[in-house]
Amino acid sequence: MGKQKTAPAGAPRGKSGTWGKVDWKTARREVRRLQIRIAKAVLENRWNRVRALQHLLTRSFHAKLLAVKRVTSNKGKKTPGVDGILWKTAKARWRAACSLRRRGYKPQPLRRIYIPKKNGKKRPLSIPTMLDRAMQALYKQALAPVAETTADGNSYGFREGRRCADATAAAFNALSKPNSAPWVLEADITGCYDNICQNWLMSNIPMDREILRKWLGRARGTRARGT
Repeated sequence: MGKQKTAPAGAPRGKSGTWGKVDWKTARREVRRLQIRIAKAVLENRWNRVRALQHLLTRSFHAKLLAVKRVTSNKGKKTPGVDGILWKTAKARWRAACSLRRRGYKPQPLRRIYIPKKNGKKRPLSIPTMLDRAMQALYKQALAPVAETTADGNSYGFREGRRCADATAAAFNALSKPNSAPWVLEADITGCYDNICQNWLMSNIPMDREILRKWLGRARGTRARGT
């Protein structure tokens, strides 16, 4: 009797290798369920449980499917990294989801391009490979519940479910009262991510240390390749 083919770990039964038949509603529900448990553990200050649940989420096949879907359906889906690889077909996307593993993962160098600005100058942009983008999207799902639970209630930049209109409404509510502050200050931190202490990031970002160390090591020790 021959060996039976088995689905990838965590893959929905009966749907191995079939990207077009993925039940996205179920995938989102299962990931959301884990994210809610992570947020609850953060509120209870149970950080060992937070890490355990993050470990579970980043190994969930549903989360891997959603990570690949995210990077293959946004504006950058047609822009490859240094390896020139794009996940255009359903078969390639399914294989990509199966390839998202912590063991043996090594980030690739960034592809550097320059975007023209209105003032005639060029803005540098570093583009990761599709695999690196998908790994980032996967671990973002595990980190987002922590960030959203601990973030300031009046912050709106790069926040899930928030947009410019929300910031405008909050500013109006804060400034429209008779005793409101008469001044609005604007500040821009130059080179924030270029100069931030990486040891501080390693000590304060609650996520897989090995993966974070690899990403920070690439940012520190490798140069982006030009086009």
